[in-house]
Formats: sequence, C-alpha cells, structure tokens
Amino acid sequence: MASFSFGSGNAAKLLRIPLYAVGGIGAALVPRAQRWVFGCGAGIGDGALAMWKIATAEGHDAVWLTSSARERADAAALGIPTISKSSLRGWWATARAGVLVVTHGLGDVNRYAVSGGFVVQLWHGIPLKRIGLDSPATTQVPNVPGAGPLRRLVVLLYRRTAQRIRVLPAASDRSRGRLESAFALGDARVVVTGEPRVDVLSSGTDQERRQTASALLDAASGPLTEDARALLYAPTWRDGGDDVAVPTAAEWVRIIALLEEQNAVLFIRSHPLGAGAYQPPLPSARVRMLGSDVVPDITPALPRFDTLITDYSSLAYDVGLLGMPVLYLAPDAADYARTRGFYGRFEDVAGDDAATEWTDLLAQLGALLADGDAFAARSSRSSTLSAQMHAYRDGHNSRRVYQAIRLRGIPAPKGAR
Repeated sequence: MASFSFGSGNAAKLLRIPLYAVGGIGAALVPRAQRWVFGCGAGIGDGALAMWKIATAEGHDAVWLTSSARERADAAALGIPTISKSSLRGWWATARAGVLVVTHGLGDVNRYAVSGGFVVQLWHGIPLKRIGLDSPATTQVPNVPGAGPLRRLVVLLYRRTAQRIRVLPAASDRSRGRLESAFALGDARVVVTGEPRVDVLSSGTDQERRQTASALLDAASGPLTEDARALLYAPTWRDGGDDVAVPTAAEWVRIIALLEEQNAVLFIRSHPLGAGAYQPPLPSARVRMLGSDVVPDITPALPRFDTLITDYSSLAYDVGLLGMPVLYLAPDAADYARTRGFYGRFEDVAGDDAATEWTDLLAQLGALLADGDAFAARSSRSSTLSAQMHAYRDGHNSRRVYQAIRLRGIPAPKGAR
C-alpha cells in the first residue's frame, strides 16, 4: 500500500511554516562552529556514511542525527555518536553546525535549524525519472479551494530551500545537467565528483565485494548456497499511487516455478515510501522480502546479486559498475512518462524490449539464466549504460566531494596541519 504522496507531504510543510520561521530566526542568532552534522533519509548508510568516514578520518568533529531506535542502534554498532534530530538537542546541534550533510532533504537533519548552514546535498541516485522542479509531481498539493496559489507557494518554497545547497555532487556531466535543472542550481554548486554512495562498488576486489555483500545478505535474510543465483526486484515509488506490477496468484506460481528450475532466489525490495503487497499466496523460500526495514542501504549488498529487475529505479545505472544484467518490467511506462516524466526517453535506458507484464518478464529472465550468451549481452548493455552516467569508478568519489567542500571555504579541523 502507498504510504506517502507529494500532495500530503507538501500540505504538512505548509502547515509548518510558522515553525520554519521561528526556527530560522533562532538559527540565525546562534553562531555556527566547525562541527559537521549528518543525516540520511534511508538510515545509517548511503552517501552520508561514506562521507562520514572521510570527514571523521580527517579529524572533523561530527554527529549523526537520527529519527528512530533502529538508526540509533545501527549507528552505535559502527561507533557513531547520535542525537535525536527532532529533539531540542537536535535543533541546537543543527543550528551550531558548520556543515550539514544530507541525502534526501533538509529534513534529514533538524529542518528548523538549517538557515545559514553549509548544506551538502549528496542526493540518493542518478535521476532517471524527473525530480524536483522538473516534475509536476513534486509540487502537488491537495485538491482543495485555493490549490493553485498553494502550489505556486510550494514552488517558491522549494526554490528557496534548494538555494541553501552549497555542494551537490554529480556522477557525470549528464547527471549534473539533470540536478542543476531539478534544484535550480548553477554549475558552481553542482560538481562532477562521482557519487559517494557508490564508492563501495568500486573499492577492493570483486571477490572482496562479493564476500562483504554475501555476509550482509545472509545476515538479513538467511544464508544462500554459493551456487544459488540471487535476483533483486526493485520497483520504484508511484508518488502515492498503487504499484501496478504486483503479481497475481497465477503469476506467482510461474515465478516460483522458474526460480526452482534455475536455482534462484528472488529478493523483493519495494520502495520505502510505497511498498507493494509482494507476498506470494503460499510461502516459498525462493521469494524473500528485502525492504529498507531489513537492509536500509542496499548498495553494499549489490555485488551478491546476479540480476536486477526494475522499472525506473536509479539502481539501473549503478549495477552496471558491476557488469550486472538488468531486466525492465514497466506496465505503466506511458502513464508514468505523462504524470512524472523521464530525463530523455525511457527506451534510451530500458531499450525497446521492456516487459509490460510478468509473462514477458519471465520469458526474458528464463532466457537470461539459461543462456550464457544472453547473460553476457545484457551484462554488456548494462555496463555501457553505466559508463555513460558514471564518470568515475575508482572508489574515491567521497574524497573528491570532501575536496570540493574544502575548496568552498570550509576549514580543516582544529589542530590539523
């Protein structure tokens, strides 16, 4: 079931305008120091964790702002100090911080104390579907009297909020253009450094990455045999609408039969803002749920998967760093293009053979798993797409972002040479 929509989210933001005003005035009166604060809408992970490691290794004083017991526990396991972002201490930590590192939005830290801070917006994926000001979905408001003026107010507030961003890393020049447009920022702020969140896909050897990913996946869902093939299905968010690709009972039977035949396990990772009802009618060890409640950050686990199945997820760009084949299941591509929009054409990414129903997808998947040449062809196609979107694949994206932050006037920590 869908759990969030832009309309409801924007309505809540409008109702909080007085809190933003009071918090902003307070933050303007509080002098900022050198501490860095971190937050991430997906939990303890993503690009924020990669940047945390760089910043703390350089000697910066830092704290992570959390919103749940799960985040606090995950942070404690990594030795990361935390403060509840919605508490008074969270407001004070944000108001005093010199650098604010986020991945989703300013709500990753205390949203009422960001005024005057140096915001580093890492974002959380190369855009395929239109985002920010490029998508009409972003500025939706409930269908109430006065909706037009309210929407214009949301657009104005979105632009003003985006102008707080001082550094926004891009994976490539192509990605930079999309981010500049979506956030209404100039190229002085959007810098091609590569994305910190994918450093884990380019660091170490293939064997080391697979071992790390296998351990993570085994801990999350139970062990897999070494010869079992792991398939990741990652449908994206429908902006508050229902997921149209949930299999029927008959389709589940065919899915599980293929998995048994090919000794494969299907891991389903619905988007955290709109999880679909992806439970087969009968339990099967061949189908496992892998939502963000189980694995908050999927990127480190990607090297254990053999194939990605998705529709519009930015993972399609990332798994090419591993040479992983991608299959596309997009029953609503035409409608999604009309209501949300893509950067370029969907066919430029998915090709002209994207499946529109599970029957077609299973035929493609069966051929992929049974035919080494078909697997190699899809793998090459995935690598080519990734090469067009990732300018760097050396594991040093986080370091380049850190250097970009320092070049924009953020001082070294006290005592550093």
